[in-house]
Amino acid sequence: MLKLFQILMVSWVVLAIASPALAQGAADSDATSSDGSGLKGLGAAVGAGLAIVGAGFGIGRIGGQAVEGISRQPEATGNIQTAMIISAALIEGATFFALVICFMLSTQ
Repeated sequence: MLKLFQILMVSWVVLAIASPALAQGAADSDATSSDGSGLKGLGAAVGAGLAIVGAGFGIGRIGGQAVEGISRQPEATGNIQTAMIISAALIEGATFFALVICFMLSTQ
C-alpha cells in the first residue's frame, strides 16, 4: 500500500510541475490548429506505454518462473532457459509490433 501511495505522489508531483509548461502559448499558428494531432500523439504515447509496461510484466514473470523452475529441478536448466529466451523474444517481438502500430497511427 505504501508503494502505491509513493507512486501516486510522484505522479502527482510530476503533473503539478508540468502544468506551467503545458500552459504556455503556442509559438506558431500550426500548433493552434484543431486537427486533433495532439490527441493522436497522446494516444500513441499511452498505447506505447501500455505495450512496454505489459511486456515488462510478462518478461519479469517469465524470468521469475524460470528461476523458480530451475531451483526446483536443476537438471532441466538448459530446457528451461531455452524456453524462457524464446518466450521473451516472442513478447519483445509483439511489443515492437505494437509500438510500430502506435506510431504509425499517430502520424496519419
